[in-house]
Amino acid sequence: MILPSYLKKGDTVAIIATARKVSKEEIEPAVVFFESYGFSVVLGKNLFESHHQYAGTDAQRAEDLQWALNDKQIKAVIIARGGYGSVRLMEYVDFTEFKKHPKWLVGYSDVTVLHSAIHNIGMATLHATMPLNFSKNQIATRSLIKALMGKLTHIETEENYSNIPGTAKGTLIGGNLSLLYALSGTPYDIDTRDKILFIEDLDEYLYHLDRMMMQLKLSGKLSCLKGLIVGGMTDMKDNAIPFGKFPEEIILDAVKDYNYPVCFDFPAGHIDKNLAMYFGREVELHVTDSAILKFE
Repeated sequence: MILPSYLKKGDTVAIIATARKVSKEEIEPAVVFFESYGFSVVLGKNLFESHHQYAGTDAQRAEDLQWALNDKQIKAVIIARGGYGSVRLMEYVDFTEFKKHPKWLVGYSDVTVLHSAIHNIGMATLHATMPLNFSKNQIATRSLIKALMGKLTHIETEENYSNIPGTAKGTLIGGNLSLLYALSGTPYDIDTRDKILFIEDLDEYLYHLDRMMMQLKLSGKLSCLKGLIVGGMTDMKDNAIPFGKFPEEIILDAVKDYNYPVCFDFPAGHIDKNLAMYFGREVELHVTDSAILKFE
């Protein structure tokens, strides 16, 4: 797995939007934040465009993404926000120059599409908070800076008695469960063999969470894991007739036939304290009632 160079003062970061639209007022705090750490910030020329719910047309968003991936001076590509739309760009994106000049791709949620595509070409990425959310939690933004500068060594969790204890080593992959589910069967589908899988989600019905976990199980993606990390399962919904299981129970039922550690309440995903972590890097996971994830 190729590891892009970590950032130093004076390096350039680009902010672009591949999904939902954003305003100048929403992005300005992120510009100030990055500049306060000595980075130079450039913005995609279409960043503040608007086309229905999107930050411009597919062609405009793809143009900004291609520019940011290709420009040799840019050392990190920061996706402004999630929502929906990144998957619509994949048929237009060429990773040829990006592979020659690796850089960090940063984001979460809808950005899972890009994490998966880049992981499949053999490069590490950074799952982390995005500019739209910078005001929500300073711990999350500081963890992003630590990760970009190569100073992130480990993440610890709170206790959760649904955890399945154990120790595992492997490459960390994953992202938003709904996106991983949607990418199944595409060129951007994930290979979970001997990996440690991270999943999180937002605003899903419990029965749909069960459906997605069953898809992972029936496709063989759960059976070959080294470990499973579950982040925020935020604002889960139920029907008028209750589904009958909590999110932890749904996930535990899907992995009950396998023998690997499972960690719940990992501090990442659609939560305020959305800590940065490296996808595509080798990690060591130790799970008891709490857990620690170490980046090797």
